[in-house]
Amino acid sequence: MNNKAKTAEEFFKKELGALTEKEKHVLQHLRDKEPISRNVHAETAEQLTFGQKVADKVAAFGGSWPFIIIFLCILLSWIALNTYLLLNHRKTFDPYPFILLNLVLSMLAALQAPVIMMSQNRQAEHDRKDAEHDYEVNLKAELEIMALNEKIDELRTQQWEQLMQAQRDQINKLLDLEKALRLSEGKNLPAEDKP
Repeated sequence: MNNKAKTAEEFFKKELGALTEKEKHVLQHLRDKEPISRNVHAETAEQLTFGQKVADKVAAFGGSWPFIIIFLCILLSWIALNTYLLLNHRKTFDPYPFILLNLVLSMLAALQAPVIMMSQNRQAEHDRKDAEHDYEVNLKAELEIMALNEKIDELRTQQWEQLMQAQRDQINKLLDLEKALRLSEGKNLPAEDKP
């Protein structure tokens, strides 16, 4: 079994062939000790077409307070001007019930809605890619933590074995010292005290 297959078995608890493409990608980065994180926003921004950039700007402006305030001012000005002209018995360019205004609003809504939806669809795709990247980074981090825990456990086991061996060596030395002490005490005893 090669090292890659062993790593797959160890961390993913499945065979190398059963791994998904993302898991294989993460495993490769893990084995090569390469970072997996990258700036997904910058990658996506480089790939945007002119139309997508315009859609994003329209959606950003169309969903802002400045757009609402400007649009409200235009509507109120349109209505006020036509009402003023009507009350002064002059010809208005859009008499009440403001059919031309309704047409302009309908055309604006008809154009703005698909552009905003394009931007939202692109943003949803971007969010999906971002989530996939987050999954890869989190998976690699989890695997790295598991590997670190394994190394710490190995070190702890080695240290425990070394401590136990040192303790056995010390006990043996103490027993040797005790024997040597008894022998030396036996030699120093007077002849009548020796057994």
